[in-house]
Amino acid sequence: MIWNALLLALREIRRNLMRSFLTILGIVIGVSAVITMVTLGNGATRAVSDQISSLGSNLLIIRPGQHLGPGRDSAGSAAFKVADADALRNQVNGLAAVVPVSSKSVTLVAMSRNWSAGVTGTSRDWFSAGKWQIASGRVFNEAEERAGAAVCVIGETVRRELFGGLDPVGRKIRVKQFSCEVIGLLTSKGQSSMGNDQDDLVAMPLRTVQRRLTGSVDVATLMVSVRDDASMDLAKEQITWLMRERRHIGPGDNDDFSVMDTRQIAETLSSTTKVMTGLLGAVAAVSLLVGGIGIMNIMLVSVTERTREIGIRLAIGALEREVLLQFLIEAVALASLGGVVGIILATMASISGAALMHVPYLFNPVINLLSFGFSAAIGVIFGYVPARRAARLDPIEALRHE
Repeated sequence: MIWNALLLALREIRRNLMRSFLTILGIVIGVSAVITMVTLGNGATRAVSDQISSLGSNLLIIRPGQHLGPGRDSAGSAAFKVADADALRNQVNGLAAVVPVSSKSVTLVAMSRNWSAGVTGTSRDWFSAGKWQIASGRVFNEAEERAGAAVCVIGETVRRELFGGLDPVGRKIRVKQFSCEVIGLLTSKGQSSMGNDQDDLVAMPLRTVQRRLTGSVDVATLMVSVRDDASMDLAKEQITWLMRERRHIGPGDNDDFSVMDTRQIAETLSSTTKVMTGLLGAVAAVSLLVGGIGIMNIMLVSVTERTREIGIRLAIGALEREVLLQFLIEAVALASLGGVVGIILATMASISGAALMHVPYLFNPVINLLSFGFSAAIGVIFGYVPARRAARLDPIEALRHE
């Protein structure tokens, strides 16, 4: 009986193709919108997590000021010194590396080209702590660090802007009033989750930057890499107490520095993108309800148009439940067809959108199955009223209908 009802439903859909297409259009749009929004949102969440992890594994970033980010209040907060990095390295357990960092934006000149970029003065451990890979050349050695040698390692953006397609290793870059030899090229990392170009940088020994660019021994940032087998929370607590002691902060006074955990940043940004994904998915789901109302409207019209047919079926012995099942299956078939078309369109849109947004495409079988199941449920819910109306028609009145 169900198979015959399905065949009758498909025949009715095929007989009115244009009307059937317009009927399921709302379902198609709703399903495709929900799946596309959730898929792209999941891809964006993964991209944010990957970009945060690219900053370094188990990384803590310590900076002067009471909070981090735009508008960071560092006024009146003393800068760090290299001795602070040494103290952390010697007195805090479980640390893989402690890296002092000092930065300055300058104009670089090479081969009649110029480019403005940030120069980072640091130690060799900066490359491993930040998960930087060397594409060619090498990093500066311990002797070059101690001597403050005029050597540098550049990012892919600096290479492209200053040297084009040439290999920069062994060439010279003029940085303000001195010339620096390029000894290495970093593998590209692309944009960060904040939209910054991570490859637009030049890394030099810290002493070189302090002597020739900043003119002071101040350190702007301390990067701390915690070992995998150590506790991040314990390390953060020990670092906080040690820095409070070194900076002579009293028991009741607030810290004049901030310790940022990259894991917390990743979790915060991921939760934000998940909330936005949920909101967008909920807004897109409204179109599914609109599509369901469209199905109910068309099914009511169909019942009115086929009143005489229904009367004949009832007169020759068809049961009410058989008529109810026929129209209910027709509504579910319409909604399910819209769900299938919506999934196909959503897959195409998600792949294209992920490529345009530069985020990974993550196929989510759960949201696809849920969307399809919801579209079928829409057919049951909004198709029941027209189906019940058809099943309760009086055969005599139905046969009189013109």
